[in-house]
Amino acid sequence: MAEATMSSEERMVPWWVVLIEGIAAIIIGILLLANPRATTTVLIQVLGIYWFIVGIIDIVRIFIDSTMWGWKLFSGIIGILAGILIIQHPIWSSLLVPTVLVWVFGFFGIIIGIIGLIQAFQGAGWGAGILGVLSILFGLLLIFNAFVASLTLPFIFGILGIVGGLAALVMAFRMR
Repeated sequence: MAEATMSSEERMVPWWVVLIEGIAAIIIGILLLANPRATTTVLIQVLGIYWFIVGIIDIVRIFIDSTMWGWKLFSGIIGILAGILIIQHPIWSSLLVPTVLVWVFGFFGIIIGIIGLIQAFQGAGWGAGILGVLSILFGLLLIFNAFVASLTLPFIFGILGIVGGLAALVMAFRMR
């Protein structure tokens, strides 16, 4: 009976993979809360290695499938350069990457806020307008306090990791 309610995506992923993902998320979340500086440095080094490898794969993919070769070349070069910079400068990158991430969140907040205001003026109601203004204010707050906000990211991601990991554990046992 429970199998009839499962989506096709849930059947494709074994339950034990979701269990391992949940356990890993909980461990990383606890490490981010217990020692945010060292854990952030290690996670960003892993990100640098990942970007480097994906950059190489993007360039190799040009020879396998030449469609969109310009985009593959561009993303490959950017990935390799970003990976090398992060690997060579671990302390510097552990401060810069979260700050850039906060700037991206801030700009997205402003863009989403502007879209909300436009929708409010087109008849979506006061709620869309209020949320648009709040989103713009939140985006500006992040942009103008990016360094302070980036220092809180490990704690936010740590809490999200633990909560998401617990949810994945529940889902894994429901799938089983």
